[in-house]
Amino acid sequence: MAFGKFSDTAGRSSLATMSDINVTPMVDVMLVLLIIFIITAPLLNHSIQLDLPKAQAQAAPQQPHTVTLSFDAQGVFYWNAEQVSFAELDSRLSLMGKTMPQAQLQLRADKATQYEVIAQVMAAAQAQGISKIGFITQATTPAPEKK
Repeated sequence: MAFGKFSDTAGRSSLATMSDINVTPMVDVMLVLLIIFIITAPLLNHSIQLDLPKAQAQAAPQQPHTVTLSFDAQGVFYWNAEQVSFAELDSRLSLMGKTMPQAQLQLRADKATQYEVIAQVMAAAQAQGISKIGFITQATTPAPEKK
C-alpha cells in the first residue's frame, strides 16, 4: 500500500517512526505573528504631531572661526601668516581656547618638519581646550597613464 500504513517487505506492518517534519503549524504561528506585528507597528509611533508656523527668514549661516598655523622645516611658526615664537603661540592658543572654543586650528607643516614639533603644538592646543584640529595637505595629481 503506497499511502496509508507502513509495511515491511513481507506485508507486515511495523511501527517505524516517521522522519518528515510537519511545518504547517509553524507556518500558521509565523503568519499570525506577522499579522500581529503589521497591525501593532503603526501604533508604536510616539511622535508628537505639531503644526509648525511658516517663516520667511533663512537660517543664519554659522561660519566657524578658523586659524591657520603654519610651520616650516626650521620650526618657525606662522599664525595666519604672522611669524610668532612658541611662547607667543602658547598664549594665542590659550586666548583662542577661551574666547572661541568651537574654532578650528588648521595645521600646515612642511614635509621636512620634525614630528616632535607637530606633537608639541597639538599637545599645547589640546591643553588649552582646542579640540578641532585639522591637517592641511596638498592634493596629488595622478600620474599620466603610459601607452
